[in-house]
Amino acid sequence: MSNKLIARAQGAKRMWIGPALAAATVSCSGSDNSDIFGILDPGASAPVEVTQPEPEVPVVPLPPVSALEGLALTPPMGFNDWNAFGCDVSEALIRETADFFVSSGLKDAGYTYVNIDDCWAQRERGADGKLVPDPVKFPSGIKGVADYVHGLGLKLGIYADAGTLTCAGYPGSLGTEALDAQTWAEWGVDYLKYDNCYNQSDGSRADFVNRYTAMREAIEATGRPIVYSICEWGQSQPWEWATGVGHLWRTTGDITDSWSSVQSIIASNVALAAYAGPGHWNDPDMLEVGNGGMTSTEYRTHMSLWAMMAAPLIIGTDLRQASADTLTILSNPEIIAIDQDALGKQARVVSDSAGLMVLEKPLASGDIAIALYNATDELAIVRAPVSQTGLAAASAYRLHDVWSGDLVEAASTLAAGVPAHGVVVYRVAPLPSVAALPPSVSVGGSLATLISGVAEGASLTLTAENHGLSAVTNVALSVTAPEGWTLTAGSGSTSPALGTDAALTATWTVQVPQGTAAGRYPLSVSAAYTWGADNQQATTLSELGALVVVPPPDGMTLLSALVPVSSTNALGPVERDTSNGAQTEGDGNLISIGGQVYTRGLGTNASSRVVFYLGGRCSTLTADVGIDDEVATGGSASFTVYADGAVVAESGIMGADDPARTLRGVLTGATLLELVTDAGDSSDGDHADWAAPKIVCGDSTAPTATEQTLFSFEAGSEEWAVANAGIGGSMAQSAAFHTEGAQGLEVVSPTDGNWFGRVLPAPLDLTGRTGLAFDLKTGAAGTSGEFAVQVGTGPTPAWCQGGRWLWTNPSSSRTIRTAFSAIECPVGVTLDVTQISAVWVFLKGGTFNIDNVRAE
Repeated sequence: MSNKLIARAQGAKRMWIGPALAAATVSCSGSDNSDIFGILDPGASAPVEVTQPEPEVPVVPLPPVSALEGLALTPPMGFNDWNAFGCDVSEALIRETADFFVSSGLKDAGYTYVNIDDCWAQRERGADGKLVPDPVKFPSGIKGVADYVHGLGLKLGIYADAGTLTCAGYPGSLGTEALDAQTWAEWGVDYLKYDNCYNQSDGSRADFVNRYTAMREAIEATGRPIVYSICEWGQSQPWEWATGVGHLWRTTGDITDSWSSVQSIIASNVALAAYAGPGHWNDPDMLEVGNGGMTSTEYRTHMSLWAMMAAPLIIGTDLRQASADTLTILSNPEIIAIDQDALGKQARVVSDSAGLMVLEKPLASGDIAIALYNATDELAIVRAPVSQTGLAAASAYRLHDVWSGDLVEAASTLAAGVPAHGVVVYRVAPLPSVAALPPSVSVGGSLATLISGVAEGASLTLTAENHGLSAVTNVALSVTAPEGWTLTAGSGSTSPALGTDAALTATWTVQVPQGTAAGRYPLSVSAAYTWGADNQQATTLSELGALVVVPPPDGMTLLSALVPVSSTNALGPVERDTSNGAQTEGDGNLISIGGQVYTRGLGTNASSRVVFYLGGRCSTLTADVGIDDEVATGGSASFTVYADGAVVAESGIMGADDPARTLRGVLTGATLLELVTDAGDSSDGDHADWAAPKIVCGDSTAPTATEQTLFSFEAGSEEWAVANAGIGGSMAQSAAFHTEGAQGLEVVSPTDGNWFGRVLPAPLDLTGRTGLAFDLKTGAAGTSGEFAVQVGTGPTPAWCQGGRWLWTNPSSSRTIRTAFSAIECPVGVTLDVTQISAVWVFLKGGTFNIDNVRAE
């Protein structure tokens, strides 16, 4: 309703119109209210007489209303290119994504904003000081793209930074807020994501408030309604100050396409429910659904918990390549309805214990959304007593599963068997009659670790619980395993009846055949039952994950290449081949102890425990251990190696200044190997590395996986050249960073990047290798890294290039890897790994160090 007058003339039955009173409750857009009128009595059922107002009723005009008020009354929904494309953004991508919104039905589902992230501008401002769109990436300019998007009934978003540069090194908006906001308004921008790199901040909250408020005021001055997204990563607790400044604010660091990232962000964001509401939302970052790093179960949890937390739903995948499953998750109308509910409540935590969490979100309809969330690695029954929720008292409740569509009734407990990393979301309401709905039955279970080919197998236990007000009859538990697995029933798996809150437990022995690869495998578990006077049939389904481990192969194997039986860590996951940065998987750097950089190992945060299955066939372990160089001072930890519970090597307490120590342990005959770190003198623990941990098993000492070094730069730049000499770039040998030998290569790349490498004197035969890798260290600027190869000989060998350029943050190190399967060749060309005639790496915009270009 737009600035409509809602008042009644004193003592009069007739109605009047006129300027809105300041005391009226209104929802406004636009700043000029002088010509907006409305009917006085919204309850009138027939046309009313319009007269002049009574003289005693004053006419009080409203003050001008900000163009930013009344926006984002529900969490914004849309797309952002960064998660899937990084700096590889273009006008074509944005137009095609907007087209897909329309053709796929995503627009009709509520997705509105098509947002451009970093790297859209030129590196230098124009002569007039304005930001300039990159004419190659955006030949129509941002205004042309905005016009196109608007023509489809959608809105366009842009990216900027509250610092001197954006995170990718393009011009920032610190000090030019008014000019930049006016530029975006003239282009027709509808949404601004405002980042926090190169911010020149003193770290105080006052600075954060000032920088972000300056852009708020600049946007207001334009008069254009622009949704304002504050992206300062939760550093200054914006939920405490940003209401009235931005419409949404990031509460955490960047999300990654990994379960550990999603899990850690949920844990942080759920505590902030009190700060969210219409026009001011907690933002746990964009959706990774469809990017390939998680399972369908994990992506459904991601989408579900974002909806429960009333989070913006900003898609971060290449929708043009999205699978049917991805689109099903992103467009689930009932999950979207929970997110977009007009009441605007973020879910509160009902309970949170041992990785099992219950959340409730009141809805405008009077229903309550309940999420039963299982963050553990095992199937579990997650329960919520009705007495702990905001549900009105009733004898029974209607539970509608918004993913499966199932309808059941429950008495005093809301529950479900929830798979590992999964969630069940119910819309719940009191139920006047239970006769038409089956009782709620949950299935939980546990399965010990399976060892490939071991005859005795492992024990599986399943439990069915009846939470309904009515009894269920003819209950039968069952399990379905992958083909070739053996299931042997133990105790009885049936029961003639289960009353309310009664349970049935059954056991099986599970065996996996010899040769089953290590990993997690899904087992389908179910409880079938009948209910009601006419014995109607119903079935409850869930999924149990089976962990299979295998004995290590003959030879010398790096532990980071093996699947552990279990792992626990004080902060985030145990990392493979990097240090343990923080909560999110993949957020560390290359392992470094005492200045020595390692490309292989396990990064932990003491205290930690990692267990591996040896099967009695290994002889020795060696590992370098120490506190990662990320810890400048004060860190300490101890390292202990156990073989079947007996200590076979230990380091004692080590500090941040200690060089690496080499541990050696005898493993002969041991079934289990445990690597344990303790926090030493540090109450919080520290980044404790197992660098290059190796075990020798069987009758061989030969490496089980080898790397073929292509360029180590020990003799100089090894004839590397710049692929496109006309746009700049240089290289020189440097000892500043090295992972192979004592030397590496310093590369200076032009602003928009270049390819560095060489044409080989004879084709390489990389048979048996699966991909290429090189080690990278950035400086003050981050960069995109990627591989390309040329195939064949002759004057015009085919150029084949990797698909997604990998971003590395400033002042970081990582290994850039590209699988041959991800390298795309021109139509008609096959990537023949026996005929690699040139190897190139891409780096963008700065001075960097690389080393050890290799095939793996």
